[in-house]
Amino acid sequence: MTIKRLTLALAATLSLTATGAALAQPAAAPAPKVTAQTPAPKLIVMIAVDQFSADLFAEYREHFTGGLARLSSGAVFPSGYQSHGATETCPGHSTILTGSHPARTGIVANHYFDLSAGREDKRIYCAEDESVAGTSSGNGKYAASVKHLLVPTLGDLMKARDPRAQVVSVSGKDRSAIMMGGHQADELMWLDPKGLTSYRGTTLSPTATQAGAAIAAAIAQPRPALTLPADCAAHDIAIPFGAKGATVGTGRMARDAGDFRRFMASPEADGAVLATAAALRQVRKMGEGSGTDLLILGLAATDYVGHSTGTEGSEMCLQMMGLDRELGDFFARLDAAGIDYAVALTADHGGHDLPERNRQNAWPDAQRVDPKLDPAELGKEVAVKLGLPQPLLLGDGGDYYLSKALTPAQRKAALAEILPRLRAHPQIEAVVTAEELAAHPVSKRSPDVWTLMDKLRASYNPQRSGDFIIALKPRVTPIPEPDMGYVATHGSVWDYDRRVPILFWRKGLAGFEQPNAVMTVDIMPTLASLIGLPVDATKIDGRCLDLLSGPESSCR
Repeated sequence: MTIKRLTLALAATLSLTATGAALAQPAAAPAPKVTAQTPAPKLIVMIAVDQFSADLFAEYREHFTGGLARLSSGAVFPSGYQSHGATETCPGHSTILTGSHPARTGIVANHYFDLSAGREDKRIYCAEDESVAGTSSGNGKYAASVKHLLVPTLGDLMKARDPRAQVVSVSGKDRSAIMMGGHQADELMWLDPKGLTSYRGTTLSPTATQAGAAIAAAIAQPRPALTLPADCAAHDIAIPFGAKGATVGTGRMARDAGDFRRFMASPEADGAVLATAAALRQVRKMGEGSGTDLLILGLAATDYVGHSTGTEGSEMCLQMMGLDRELGDFFARLDAAGIDYAVALTADHGGHDLPERNRQNAWPDAQRVDPKLDPAELGKEVAVKLGLPQPLLLGDGGDYYLSKALTPAQRKAALAEILPRLRAHPQIEAVVTAEELAAHPVSKRSPDVWTLMDKLRASYNPQRSGDFIIALKPRVTPIPEPDMGYVATHGSVWDYDRRVPILFWRKGLAGFEQPNAVMTVDIMPTLASLIGLPVDATKIDGRCLDLLSGPESSCR
């Protein structure tokens, strides 16, 4: 669904300005140049594009003509970093509006294990309340919650200063809406097969309800194949994978009626989020009051495309063109409202292509992870050999957790058997224990020169991280057997997963490019300074980025 289609559907029921009328405005006079004396913007728009790596931004930048082209004319930091090692969705989103690494936010991974949890399923989803009876992240029936985020967000600080400040968070995924929306959002929602949803027991506002109904109606309709732009022709190469003769790389994003997964893996999903946000802004009159409001957008389609088909096929090219178009339509609606707004855009992590295409494109050593590194399988083998209780080892991603039922002697014996095995494995770069990470200080250096220990330490929280953490070697994809819908991923300590663009734009802001490394934890203090909101620098990991080219500074 495009932002135009959803806006027209909502206009009939919510008395909104229809897209056609809203965009047919005469050209406005040039805005005065933004200086240190310019008043704070009335609206901050924070956009996170899931899996929008610095590599994708660089590859497609010259092809952008819409919203991403506009943002590229502002303050551009092409070498931004999700500096930590656990480059997953939840940790990455937790850094963007908190100014803090996952070590401080407590969001160490999408899932971690709490062996003391009062339920059989010890696997904890980053955005759930595991204390709710009858819920489990293992079967997907969990109670979404912000309880695991240990620090305030920009929106929380804005609400603490002025309770009248409005904070609205709309996303394709619950974890991005929650981690950026924080604890005090006025409205917080995400896409689901029925349109939009929020926390259990929460009633969506009339505007969100109508938007959800329009989105559900769109999902229920089939989508024909998209036309491949000429700019995408070079990406249109079939790549075989797996043992069943399947291929990716030549998809056109056709979708059967009701196929929610394919809806999410297309510009339709981003258009739905953007149109909903535009409608909520208009109805709530965000950016039209005496203070500053915060509108948060989590665009998830790029991530779904990356996982489903990789980063270098026709599918991703269609997604990049669609994302640029949808953002352009969204900004045009904001322009038509006549409000003073500032935009920041980044990503929760990067990503890399599936190894089958990497091997065809000059990287013959790309490979899939050895299934024997699975914690459950490894733990069972060691437990049988040493006569230890099972399950011995739990894990999800890089964190491995030893059973709490072990005696000190058994724990020592288990580690003595497991660690040398892992360290000798040809696909493993390093194995680091919790004790080693706890003794390592969080780095204050530029993220482009961080050591592997620096990266892992920024993701380490003693209450939630594993007993030891493994890091795979570069270009080892942690998917042992690909299938349709899951062929490529992210999550490594390497720069293709850490590097993301960081873009700022405001009407009248003189554009410049700064290629030196900055971090996503710098975004919150930068935006806080833009609106004159004091932040205790001792309680965050980021710093304010000066957005004014020249001798003046936006860092107050």
